[in-house]
Amino acid sequence: MEIFLEYLKTFLVGGAICAVGQVLIDYTKLTPARILVIFVVAGVVLGGLGLYQPLIDFAGAGATVPLTGFGALIAKGTMAAVRTDGLIGAISGGICAAGAGIGAAIIFGLIVALIFKPGDKM
Repeated sequence: MEIFLEYLKTFLVGGAICAVGQVLIDYTKLTPARILVIFVVAGVVLGGLGLYQPLIDFAGAGATVPLTGFGALIAKGTMAAVRTDGLIGAISGGICAAGAGIGAAIIFGLIVALIFKPGDKM
């Protein structure tokens, strides 16, 4: 029963974050790209203020998988690198923390582009 509650929390929090994105798409003139940027920046701000970590502790992947979780990861990596490396950590910390995710996105994007024929839909 405990695992069911974990899955339920993950689903509800992740679904709520995605529902906010869908509402923004449906009821504003914001483009999807701008909404994605808003989500990442919101994650950075909330992560930098320490407000996103309790949500991650509560919902697990429901909070880390959406783009707000990526933003929080960048903030967390930057703060840790600044503590150890000083000012240069402000530049390198976020990239180092999110490097595996960025690398995976590039590699899987390349694989999909090689398998399928990418192009404009005009």
